[in-house]
Amino acid sequence: MNKSLRAVPALLITTSLALSACGAENPDQVTMAASTHAGITPLGEASPAMKTLRPTKPSQLLVTNVRLGIHDSFERVVFDLEGEGDPGWFVDYTDKPMQQGSGNLVQHSGRIALNVNIDGTVYPHELNHEDPEIQTVQGQGGFVSEVVNAGTYEGRSQFFIGIDEARPYSVQVLEDPKRVVIDIIR
Repeated sequence: MNKSLRAVPALLITTSLALSACGAENPDQVTMAASTHAGITPLGEASPAMKTLRPTKPSQLLVTNVRLGIHDSFERVVFDLEGEGDPGWFVDYTDKPMQQGSGNLVQHSGRIALNVNIDGTVYPHELNHEDPEIQTVQGQGGFVSEVVNAGTYEGRSQFFIGIDEARPYSVQVLEDPKRVVIDIIR
């Protein structure tokens, strides 16, 4: 039998398994990880410098999910949003991650943390939503070790991305659905 034809059944089985996994979403699972993708490029201009953008007008947004993905030249962290308006952000590296409001030290894995603050957010009940109960999201085997949810306080949701060292990163907002995307370069 031709070698190409022998590979067809294996290809069909692999494709079937991959496609069935794509449709097997758990509606109760709020925090999930994205898979590895090749050929995707990072968004925006990346540098290790602090990045900030203030919302132009008041927003009513809720972070509903956090996803991670490993790509050829970068790792991506996605914060899914629901609600009205546009988010702002303040993102910078810290070696002492402290929770806003309380000043408590936030435990994380990794040598350094990227402190991600998303502005224009509200509590779930303000949008008549259930609490998405976003837990710590574990890394996918790359340099991002985890993303820790530090909570929402006075219109700002805070997360810490634990990584191995300070690296160039970019912050972008994408639409349909609305999300804040942070690409961290290898």
